[in-house]
Amino acid sequence: MSAPVFLADPGGLAVLAPGDTYLLDGDEGRHAGVVQRRRVGERIDVVDGAGRRVETVVATVDAGTLELSVTAVRTEAPDGVELVLVQALAKGDRDELAIEAATEVGVDAVLPWQAERSVVVWRGDRAAKSRARWVATVKAATKQARRATLPAVGQVVDGKALASTVEEVRAGGGLTVVLHEDATTPLAGVDLPVPDAAAAAAGAPVRRVLVVVGPEGGISDREVAALTDAGAVLARLGPHVLRTSTAGPIAIALLSQRLGRWG
Repeated sequence: MSAPVFLADPGGLAVLAPGDTYLLDGDEGRHAGVVQRRRVGERIDVVDGAGRRVETVVATVDAGTLELSVTAVRTEAPDGVELVLVQALAKGDRDELAIEAATEVGVDAVLPWQAERSVVVWRGDRAAKSRARWVATVKAATKQARRATLPAVGQVVDGKALASTVEEVRAGGGLTVVLHEDATTPLAGVDLPVPDAAAAAAGAPVRRVLVVVGPEGGISDREVAALTDAGAVLARLGPHVLRTSTAGPIAIALLSQRLGRWG
Protein backbone atom coordinates (compact mmCIF):
# COMPACT_ATOMS: atom_id res chain seq x y z
CA MET A 1 0.00 0.00 0.00
CA SER A 2 1.29 3.47 -0.88
CA ALA A 3 2.20 5.87 1.91
CA PRO A 4 0.08 8.86 2.93
CA VAL A 5 1.20 12.17 1.48
CA PHE A 6 1.85 15.51 3.18
CA LEU A 7 2.66 18.78 1.47
CA ALA A 8 5.79 20.81 2.13
CA ASP A 9 6.34 24.46 1.30
CA PRO A 10 7.60 25.04 -2.27
CA GLY A 11 11.35 24.49 -2.36
CA GLY A 12 11.39 23.02 1.13
CA LEU A 13 12.61 19.62 -0.05
CA ALA A 14 15.26 20.75 -2.53
CA VAL A 15 18.37 19.85 -0.54
CA LEU A 16 17.22 16.63 1.10
CA ALA A 17 18.96 13.31 0.46
CA PRO A 18 18.70 9.80 1.92
CA GLY A 19 19.94 9.79 5.49
CA ASP A 20 18.82 13.35 6.20
CA THR A 21 16.19 14.36 8.72
CA TYR A 22 13.09 16.42 7.89
CA LEU A 23 10.84 18.17 10.41
CA LEU A 24 7.13 18.06 9.54
CA ASP A 25 5.35 20.75 11.54
CA GLY A 26 2.69 23.42 11.08
CA ASP A 27 -0.71 22.40 9.73
CA GLU A 28 0.65 19.31 8.01
CA GLY A 29 2.48 18.19 11.14
CA ARG A 30 -0.63 18.64 13.27
CA HIS A 31 -2.70 16.71 10.75
CA ALA A 32 -0.18 13.85 10.72
CA GLY A 33 0.48 13.71 14.46
CA VAL A 34 -2.84 14.76 16.02
CA VAL A 35 -5.53 13.93 13.47
CA GLN A 36 -4.08 10.84 11.79
CA ARG A 37 -2.05 9.78 14.84
CA ARG A 38 0.98 8.67 12.86
CA ARG A 39 3.41 6.64 14.93
CA VAL A 40 7.14 5.94 15.05
CA GLY A 41 8.19 3.49 12.37
CA GLU A 42 5.40 4.33 9.92
CA ARG A 43 6.26 5.40 6.37
CA ILE A 44 4.96 8.70 5.04
CA ASP A 45 5.80 10.69 1.92
CA VAL A 46 6.36 14.44 1.79
CA VAL A 47 5.92 16.21 -1.57
CA ASP A 48 6.56 19.78 -2.70
CA GLY A 49 3.75 20.02 -5.26
CA ALA A 50 6.26 20.38 -8.09
CA GLY A 51 7.06 16.70 -8.61
CA ARG A 52 9.56 16.05 -5.82
CA ARG A 53 8.69 13.20 -3.47
CA VAL A 54 10.62 12.42 -0.28
CA GLU A 55 10.02 8.98 1.21
CA THR A 56 10.47 8.92 4.97
CA VAL A 57 9.99 6.91 8.13
CA VAL A 58 8.66 8.56 11.28
CA ALA A 59 11.49 8.79 13.83
CA THR A 60 9.79 10.78 16.61
CA VAL A 61 6.36 12.26 17.26
CA ASP A 62 5.75 15.22 19.57
CA ALA A 63 2.14 16.44 19.33
CA GLY A 64 2.01 18.34 16.04
CA THR A 65 5.65 17.87 15.08
CA LEU A 66 7.16 14.78 13.46
CA GLU A 67 10.85 14.10 12.91
CA LEU A 68 11.22 12.10 9.72
CA SER A 69 14.16 10.04 8.50
CA VAL A 70 14.60 10.36 4.74
CA THR A 71 14.95 7.01 2.97
CA ALA A 72 14.61 8.02 -0.70
CA VAL A 73 14.10 11.10 -2.87
CA ARG A 74 12.39 10.92 -6.25
CA THR A 75 11.45 13.48 -8.87
CA GLU A 76 8.53 12.95 -11.25
CA ALA A 77 9.65 14.54 -14.51
CA PRO A 78 7.05 16.38 -16.64
CA ASP A 79 6.28 15.03 -20.11
CA GLY A 80 6.01 18.41 -21.81
CA VAL A 81 2.21 18.40 -22.08
CA GLU A 82 -0.01 20.20 -19.58
CA LEU A 83 -3.63 19.09 -19.22
CA VAL A 84 -5.83 21.99 -18.14
CA LEU A 85 -9.50 21.70 -17.19
CA VAL A 86 -11.41 24.89 -17.97
CA GLN A 87 -14.42 24.37 -15.71
CA ALA A 88 -17.46 26.61 -15.97
CA LEU A 89 -18.80 27.84 -12.64
CA ALA A 90 -21.77 25.74 -11.60
CA LYS A 91 -24.40 25.86 -8.89
CA GLY A 92 -24.18 23.80 -5.74
CA ASP A 93 -20.81 22.17 -5.53
CA ARG A 94 -20.76 20.64 -9.00
CA ASP A 95 -17.76 22.67 -10.16
CA GLU A 96 -15.81 21.71 -7.04
CA LEU A 97 -16.73 18.05 -7.56
CA ALA A 98 -15.38 18.34 -11.10
CA ILE A 99 -12.00 19.77 -10.11
CA GLU A 100 -11.68 17.34 -7.21
CA ALA A 101 -12.12 14.30 -9.45
CA ALA A 102 -9.99 15.84 -12.21
CA THR A 103 -7.15 16.30 -9.71
CA GLU A 104 -7.43 12.68 -8.64
CA VAL A 105 -7.15 11.45 -12.25
CA GLY A 106 -4.18 13.65 -13.14
CA VAL A 107 -5.10 17.15 -14.33
CA ASP A 108 -2.17 19.59 -14.29
CA ALA A 109 -4.13 22.82 -13.80
CA VAL A 110 -7.70 24.08 -13.49
CA LEU A 111 -9.15 27.35 -14.72
CA PRO A 112 -12.49 28.71 -13.47
CA TRP A 113 -14.67 30.08 -16.27
CA GLN A 114 -17.50 32.59 -15.81
CA ALA A 115 -19.62 31.29 -18.68
CA GLU A 116 -22.67 33.13 -20.03
CA ARG A 117 -25.05 30.53 -18.61
CA SER A 118 -23.29 30.06 -15.27
CA VAL A 119 -25.84 30.58 -12.49
CA VAL A 120 -23.03 31.23 -10.02
CA VAL A 121 -21.20 34.55 -10.36
CA TRP A 122 -17.76 35.28 -8.88
CA ARG A 123 -17.32 38.96 -8.08
CA GLY A 124 -15.39 40.91 -5.45
CA ASP A 125 -14.94 39.16 -2.12
CA ARG A 126 -16.96 36.19 -3.31
CA ALA A 127 -14.49 35.58 -6.13
CA ALA A 128 -11.56 35.46 -3.72
CA LYS A 129 -13.37 33.18 -1.27
CA SER A 130 -14.66 30.87 -4.00
CA ARG A 131 -11.24 30.54 -5.58
CA ALA A 132 -9.79 29.80 -2.13
CA ARG A 133 -12.26 26.90 -1.84
CA TRP A 134 -11.08 25.60 -5.20
CA VAL A 135 -7.45 25.81 -4.05
CA ALA A 136 -8.33 23.90 -0.86
CA THR A 137 -10.27 21.30 -2.85
CA VAL A 138 -7.36 20.71 -5.22
CA LYS A 139 -4.89 20.49 -2.34
CA ALA A 140 -7.00 17.90 -0.51
CA ALA A 141 -7.51 15.87 -3.69
CA THR A 142 -3.77 15.93 -4.40
CA LYS A 143 -3.07 14.42 -1.00
CA GLN A 144 -5.93 11.93 -1.36
CA ALA A 145 -4.53 10.76 -4.71
CA ARG A 146 -1.00 10.75 -3.22
CA ARG A 147 0.36 12.89 -6.02
CA ALA A 148 3.67 14.73 -6.00
CA THR A 149 2.37 17.53 -8.21
CA LEU A 150 -0.19 20.08 -7.08
CA PRO A 151 -2.39 21.43 -9.91
CA ALA A 152 -2.41 25.21 -10.26
CA VAL A 153 -5.72 27.05 -9.89
CA GLY A 154 -6.01 30.05 -12.18
CA GLN A 155 -7.94 33.26 -11.72
CA VAL A 156 -11.50 33.26 -13.02
CA VAL A 157 -11.83 34.22 -16.70
CA ASP A 158 -14.75 35.47 -18.75
CA GLY A 159 -15.48 34.52 -22.35
CA LYS A 160 -13.24 37.16 -23.86
CA ALA A 161 -10.28 36.22 -21.67
CA LEU A 162 -10.83 32.53 -22.39
CA ALA A 163 -10.81 33.15 -26.15
CA SER A 164 -7.51 34.99 -25.77
CA THR A 165 -6.09 32.07 -23.82
CA VAL A 166 -7.21 29.67 -26.57
CA GLU A 167 -5.32 31.79 -29.11
CA GLU A 168 -2.19 31.72 -26.94
CA VAL A 169 -2.43 27.96 -26.55
CA ARG A 170 -2.71 27.48 -30.32
CA ALA A 171 0.25 29.79 -30.93
CA GLY A 172 2.31 27.71 -28.48
CA GLY A 173 1.61 24.46 -30.31
CA GLY A 174 -1.13 23.36 -27.94
CA LEU A 175 -4.78 22.45 -28.35
CA THR A 176 -8.16 23.46 -26.93
CA VAL A 177 -11.00 20.94 -26.92
CA VAL A 178 -14.53 22.13 -26.20
CA LEU A 179 -16.74 19.27 -25.04
CA HIS A 180 -20.05 19.66 -26.83
CA GLU A 181 -22.98 17.31 -27.32
CA ASP A 182 -23.44 18.32 -30.98
CA ALA A 183 -19.81 17.64 -31.93
CA THR A 184 -19.22 14.92 -34.52
CA THR A 185 -15.57 14.23 -33.68
CA PRO A 186 -15.02 11.88 -30.74
CA LEU A 187 -12.42 12.88 -28.15
CA ALA A 188 -10.44 9.79 -29.13
CA GLY A 189 -10.08 11.21 -32.64
CA VAL A 190 -8.58 14.57 -31.68
CA ASP A 191 -4.88 14.96 -32.50
CA LEU A 192 -2.81 15.58 -29.36
CA PRO A 193 0.70 16.97 -28.83
CA VAL A 194 3.24 14.16 -28.49
CA PRO A 195 4.72 13.92 -24.97
CA ASP A 196 8.50 14.30 -24.89
CA ALA A 197 9.99 14.06 -21.41
CA ALA A 198 13.54 14.53 -22.71
CA ALA A 199 12.64 17.77 -24.47
CA ALA A 200 10.77 18.96 -21.38
CA ALA A 201 13.81 18.25 -19.21
CA ALA A 202 15.93 20.25 -21.64
CA GLY A 203 13.66 23.27 -21.22
CA ALA A 204 11.36 22.94 -24.25
CA PRO A 205 8.14 24.99 -23.98
CA VAL A 206 5.19 23.24 -22.39
CA ARG A 207 2.32 22.56 -24.78
CA ARG A 208 -1.06 22.94 -23.16
CA VAL A 209 -4.20 20.95 -23.86
CA LEU A 210 -7.27 22.80 -22.60
CA VAL A 211 -10.49 20.88 -21.98
CA VAL A 212 -13.45 23.27 -21.83
CA VAL A 213 -16.59 22.18 -19.96
CA GLY A 214 -19.73 24.32 -19.89
CA PRO A 215 -22.23 24.92 -17.07
CA GLU A 216 -25.55 23.14 -16.47
CA GLY A 217 -27.28 25.10 -19.23
CA GLY A 218 -24.56 24.32 -21.75
CA ILE A 219 -22.24 26.54 -23.76
CA SER A 220 -24.01 29.24 -25.77
CA ASP A 221 -23.74 29.42 -29.55
CA ARG A 222 -21.94 32.74 -29.20
CA GLU A 223 -19.35 31.18 -26.90
CA VAL A 224 -18.86 28.22 -29.22
CA ALA A 225 -18.29 30.56 -32.14
CA ALA A 226 -15.80 32.71 -30.19
CA LEU A 227 -13.81 29.70 -29.02
CA THR A 228 -13.70 27.96 -32.39
CA ASP A 229 -12.73 31.22 -34.09
CA ALA A 230 -9.83 31.41 -31.61
CA GLY A 231 -8.68 27.92 -32.61
CA ALA A 232 -10.61 25.49 -30.41
CA VAL A 233 -12.06 22.23 -31.74
CA LEU A 234 -15.34 20.61 -30.69
CA ALA A 235 -15.41 17.01 -29.48
CA ARG A 236 -17.83 14.65 -27.83
CA LEU A 237 -17.20 12.11 -25.10
CA GLY A 238 -19.81 9.54 -26.09
CA PRO A 239 -23.49 8.96 -26.83
CA HIS A 240 -24.78 10.39 -23.55
CA VAL A 241 -24.98 13.90 -22.13
CA LEU A 242 -22.93 14.15 -18.93
CA ARG A 243 -23.24 16.52 -16.01
CA THR A 244 -20.80 19.41 -15.73
CA SER A 245 -19.35 17.67 -12.67
CA THR A 246 -18.45 14.47 -14.55
CA ALA A 247 -17.57 15.49 -18.12
CA GLY A 248 -14.23 17.10 -17.29
CA PRO A 249 -12.78 14.34 -15.12
CA ILE A 250 -13.76 11.67 -17.65
CA ALA A 251 -12.14 13.65 -20.46
CA ILE A 252 -8.95 14.16 -18.43
CA ALA A 253 -8.81 10.43 -17.68
CA LEU A 254 -9.20 9.52 -21.36
CA LEU A 255 -6.57 12.04 -22.43
CA SER A 256 -4.18 10.83 -19.72
CA GLN A 257 -4.50 7.32 -21.13
CA ARG A 258 -3.84 8.56 -24.68
CA LEU A 259 -0.79 10.51 -23.52
CA GLY A 260 0.68 7.38 -21.97
CA ARG A 261 0.42 8.55 -18.39
CA TRP A 262 -1.61 5.52 -17.38
CA GLY A 263 0.48 3.00 -19.26
